[in-house]
Amino acid sequence: MTSQFRWYLVQTQPHAEHKAAHHLLRQGFETYLPRYLKRRRHARRLETVAAPLFPRYLFVAIDMTTQRWLSIRSTIGVSSLVCTGDKPAVVHPAVIDALKSREVNGLVALEQRPRFAPGDRVRIVDGVFAHCLGLFERMPDKERVSVLLDLLGRKVRVLVDDLSLAAA
Repeated sequence: MTSQFRWYLVQTQPHAEHKAAHHLLRQGFETYLPRYLKRRRHARRLETVAAPLFPRYLFVAIDMTTQRWLSIRSTIGVSSLVCTGDKPAVVHPAVIDALKSREVNGLVALEQRPRFAPGDRVRIVDGVFAHCLGLFERMPDKERVSVLLDLLGRKVRVLVDDLSLAAA
């Protein structure tokens, strides 16, 4: 009989995705934890870190006919196995394939779309222009945005980090 590995979804404890994946691997389960590059502000500086694409979730491949899958529920770092009724919910293989096809160097590449449309009113939340109101103009690269500020009675174009903006 051929093995029937299918993908299922595991909910982890908060911030325990890696711990759960490690302990599932030790039990012989194949896991997939899609990650992406996340920019975050910490201690007034920006840093880029690899973060789970789906916080508190990871995928696990299980052969229900040969593996003791009930042990997943009591694995360190795992909260539960996502189920439909009393059976684990199957994740369609196309979902996993689509995520893996977008990976570059082991990280899922996300589309960069500006959070604001040209002409939207925005407020700068930190930096030299903190608390200034302006109009979103465009996003010239992946990390900076162009904003028109009304300074001293005239429009001035400034480039700021996209994380420094909030809706006005």
